[in-house]
Amino acid sequence: MTRRLEGTVALVTGASSGIGHATALELAREGASVALVGRREDRLTDLAAQITGVGGKALVVPADITTAEAAAEAVERTVDGLGCLDTLVNNAGLMLLGPTPGADLNDWRRMIDINLMGLMYTAHAAVPHLVKAAADKPRQVADIVNISSLNGRQAYPMMAVYSASKFGVNAFSESLRQELARQHVRVSVVEPGSVDTELRTHNPEPVLQALAAGLGDIERLQSQDIADAVGYIVTRPRHVAVAELLVRPTEQV
Repeated sequence: MTRRLEGTVALVTGASSGIGHATALELAREGASVALVGRREDRLTDLAAQITGVGGKALVVPADITTAEAAAEAVERTVDGLGCLDTLVNNAGLMLLGPTPGADLNDWRRMIDINLMGLMYTAHAAVPHLVKAAADKPRQVADIVNISSLNGRQAYPMMAVYSASKFGVNAFSESLRQELARQHVRVSVVEPGSVDTELRTHNPEPVLQALAAGLGDIERLQSQDIADAVGYIVTRPRHVAVAELLVRPTEQV
């Protein structure tokens, strides 16, 4: 099978679990060298071993991208260690849900810092390298894929600030897409519905029960389903840009 990303370098944030973990493996299968960015170094090291064990190349980059300095350092370590940057997947995120009245404002700040500011910091640092890759490398195209959410299109109770962060991701992505289109840096947003990951487990039991009651016993998406979507986006021909991709479980209304 043709490895369509052979010779490219990808950076995936939030690579220690869930969608980020699956996406890093997917891009490696397509031939990309992958920088694994996240806060849990032990998990990143295990993932790197999986990738190198089947002949791929991976770089472990422990980082908390909620500061501009850390995000920029993660990008620079990627370029220094792997030679360039062709693909950025902004996946790191946090979902802390509950009623807006009486909410813990620290939870709000943590979500905005990770879901929105961290994503923007990393994109800001990566753009010059992506523009260079699109201009200089054989594929003549580069990609930013921002992982948003169904909650970036539709707001629900108990999800006010999480939705606000994801609506922000969508707006930032579309504006950046328009700015970079003529330089052949494609900016895409992927909006998963309910995915069976540990993201929701950071919430208290009453919130988990409410989520379960709202969804019922539907079959949720798996992380690989979203990794497949990312893989599809970044392997399109140079003239094809997938600006937005909403992926729901079949039964989710």
